[in-house]
Formats: sequence, C-alpha cells, structure tokens
Amino acid sequence: MITVARPAPQGADRRYLAIGALVLLGAAAVSLFVGVSGISPADLLAGDAQKRAVLLESRIPRLAAIVLAGSAMGVAGLIMQGLTQNRFVAPSTAGTIESATFGVLVATLWFGSGSVFAKMTLAVLFALVGTAIFLALVERLRFSDIIVVPLVGIMFGAVVGAATMFFAFRADLLQTLSAWTTADFSGTLRGRYELLWLVGGLTVLAYRYADRFTVAGMGRDHAVNLGVDHRRTVTLGLALVAAVSAVVVVVVGAIPFLGLVAPNITTLLVGDNMRRVLPVTALSGALFLLVCDILSRTIRYPFEVPVGTVVGVLGGAVFVFLIFRSRFGAAAA
Repeated sequence: MITVARPAPQGADRRYLAIGALVLLGAAAVSLFVGVSGISPADLLAGDAQKRAVLLESRIPRLAAIVLAGSAMGVAGLIMQGLTQNRFVAPSTAGTIESATFGVLVATLWFGSGSVFAKMTLAVLFALVGTAIFLALVERLRFSDIIVVPLVGIMFGAVVGAATMFFAFRADLLQTLSAWTTADFSGTLRGRYELLWLVGGLTVLAYRYADRFTVAGMGRDHAVNLGVDHRRTVTLGLALVAAVSAVVVVVVGAIPFLGLVAPNITTLLVGDNMRRVLPVTALSGALFLLVCDILSRTIRYPFEVPVGTVVGVLGGAVFVFLIFRSRFGAAAA
C-alpha cells in the first residue's frame, strides 16, 4: 500500500500552483528563443519575417506540445498511482507505453503510414489491454512490497517491447519504430501536434472525476459504501490513462518516467487529495518536460539530443532515489 503523505497546510496547493506557473512562464520564454535558428525579441520587434515564421510555425507549436504532453502524462501517472495505491506505478512502469507502441506498429502494418486516427485507435486499445493485463498480474501477486509491483510492470513492458521489436525487424520497420520509442519534439510543427489538444481535454475530464478516483483508490468496499461504482470508475481511469499514453506515443513518442516523477514530487508537497494535487501535478509534469527539452537543445548545441533520452536519465535517477527513500524511510520507521 502507498504511504499516506503528511497533510499539506491549507492553501499549500495554491501557493505551489502560483509558484510553478511563474517558473513555467519563465521556462516557456526561454524555450521560445533557444534553438539552432537564433531568435531574439529584438528580431521580432524589428519585423523580421523569417524569424517570425520560425516562431509561429515551430517554436510556439513545440511549446504547446510540450506543455500538453507533460501535463497529461503527469496526470495519467497520478491516476494510476491513486487507483493502485502504489507510488511506483506509472504508464512507463506498467507496460502501458510499450503496449501503445505495439498498437502503433500493428496499425502501421495493417493500414500503412497514412492513417493517424487508425494508429491512435489501435494504440489506445492495445494500451488499455496491456494495462488490464498488468493489473490482472498484480492482483495475483502474493507480495506486499510495493517495489515488486512496478518491477513486474517493467518486466511485462520489456516482453511487449521485445515482441514489438521482433515484428518491426521482420517488417523492416526498425527505423520507424525509433520514432515511437523515444520522444522527440524536434519535428513538431504547426499542423503536426494538434492531436495533443485531445489529451488536454482528457486532463480536464480527469479533474472532473478526481474525487471518484480518490474514493476508488481506497478499495471496492469503501467505494461501494460511499456510493461510487468502483468498477466503472476504475475502467474510466484506465481508459483515460490508455488514451493519454497512446496519443502521446503517436504524436511525439514514448516519454519514460514522467508519469512517475511528477505525481511523486507533488504528493510529497501537497498531499494525496487528488482534486487538490491534480492541477499541481499537471503543472509540474509540463515544467519537468519543458526543462528537459531545453537541456536537450543545449547539451550538444547546435545538435539536439532526443528529449526522451534526457527525461529517461533524470527520471530514472529520481526513480532510484524514490526507491532508496522508501527503503530507508521504512527502516527508520
């Protein structure tokens, strides 16, 4: 079971939300002017048409895609952790992202590379089935250690990923597969990211049902006693997670550990009430991904490192830290 965080002081979520919004605005301003094509406010004020076109066609769509994808993946991780009552469960540690990638590959094999909606639909279905299989495996575990659950999810994801790699190799699609397994915003342009507005709508829907997700996470008996349909609420939560993961994989590629890092940081600061913590989680997910994207553009400037690599390194480090923190905290208690 997940360790209940210490209740945050009244209004702490609003303070963190305000501070995070200011930091996000600052990082967004930096992001607009970082890149191979140098743009400065003076260029825009001088009416440079070429620089203005780069800003409108590339930088602003890229910023919007980062904010939408980061906030949605953070909220998806929060929902999974709430429903499973395990702080180490996220789309990247439950096989959800790998299953969505498998679905994209199957859609490409069946329908070719032109049908984006076919890819998205099959990716959602595969992600939903993969997550359901993971939960079925977890229900049969006899271990009470919360770290065993994400390890099972990582192993399950590795099996799905290996199957995806095998079929991609047989179909000569290994290079195409890399576009879905590693997130990269370098090709994000106006007209190629708009599907991510769908995950923005799903994030708003998650806030609408946040209280029900909180009750469902307490267990079936508590949910029934409080008048909440446990099965329907869990199904809705998993559907939201699957849809968010699939759309993000189709548009920008897999983003590892983001759905694990953002919820853990915010629950430590704000508490476990999902309605209070969800906006802060969305903001922290967007901010974390935006900072990683800025780093990806500056580490080897003028070349660009895929942002999925940067997120994987930093997120993996946070994951290990959380495991050690859980171990030492339990020992101290």
